[in-house]
Amino acid sequence: MLIINSVLQAQQLNVGVVGLSHDHAHGIMNQFKKGEVKIIGIVESDNQLVARYKDRYQLPEGIFFKSIAEMLERTKPDAVLAYNPIVEHLAVVEACAPKGISVMVEKPLATTVKDAERMAALARQYDIHLLTNYETTWYPSNQQVNVMVNEQQAIGKIRKMVVHDGHQGPKEIGCSAEFLSWLTDPIKNGGGALTDFGCYGANLMTWLMKGKAPVAVTAVTRQIKPHIYPKVDDDATILLEYEDATGIVEASWNWPFGIKDFEVFGTTGYLHAQNSNTLRERKKDTYEIVEVNQPSYSSNLVYLADVLSGKIKPADDLSSLNNNLIVVKILEAARQSAKEGRRVVLK
Repeated sequence: MLIINSVLQAQQLNVGVVGLSHDHAHGIMNQFKKGEVKIIGIVESDNQLVARYKDRYQLPEGIFFKSIAEMLERTKPDAVLAYNPIVEHLAVVEACAPKGISVMVEKPLATTVKDAERMAALARQYDIHLLTNYETTWYPSNQQVNVMVNEQQAIGKIRKMVVHDGHQGPKEIGCSAEFLSWLTDPIKNGGGALTDFGCYGANLMTWLMKGKAPVAVTAVTRQIKPHIYPKVDDDATILLEYEDATGIVEASWNWPFGIKDFEVFGTTGYLHAQNSNTLRERKKDTYEIVEVNQPSYSSNLVYLADVLSGKIKPADDLSSLNNNLIVVKILEAARQSAKEGRRVVLK
């Protein structure tokens, strides 16, 4: 009943969309086509991109605007979803927060700690929700891992976490030219694979550690394909040190196929979320498939609707501001560590 009611509520959301250059924007457009959300405004200055989206998703002319200010003058969205370059997330919050409009950005929250903290200050000043959307947030397998680790204590205390996130490379898998233009820019995206895929692991580990930041971060980055990605790293390994546990984030644009998995080693067992729906558990010498339950939320819109209505409070969950401030701190420390060749202690 919870999921059904939330879906109905999500269908009533009137949202504004800022940017279409992030290929994840196709997700909200497909939700629109299915009748799961009402898009009342879209901000995009690239006319060719606008024409392409109009044609593909049968979008009406009247919902397109050249600026956030113009959209907010003409419409009253319940929330604004950002699909623009990461460095521009701050501008979205600066426009929306004073008007009391909550914002959900695509991962990660920001390119720098300075921007992230400015965004957080605005969210708190104007009492809005500032959320971050990750594909892996809605994986039933990851939700089941958290339940088994933190509610059921199924594998004892956490000792090590390993997250693999990557694929063959954004150009190799066919990302759009508009997306590539900023995804491979060190300023607009904040880095290459380290930012693009490193954020997933930082997000999941911060969540599993109940909102605790690591003590220190060490990272090594590589530029294996400089002829394709001349400005940014295309492979990163990030080590997170906790007081009594270790996290390893492996992020790459150099793998033979796409991987998004999550391993957790405890004092009495091991869990491996191999993909969105497959979870394995090992105790001693036996591997078993774990039945994965349907989580309360399997959609960013369903979750967003319940946050806006006050039905749930983000607290330290995967989309929460608290979690994602730590994610940005981890990523910034990882970039510093890789550049300077040293361990960086988080403040």
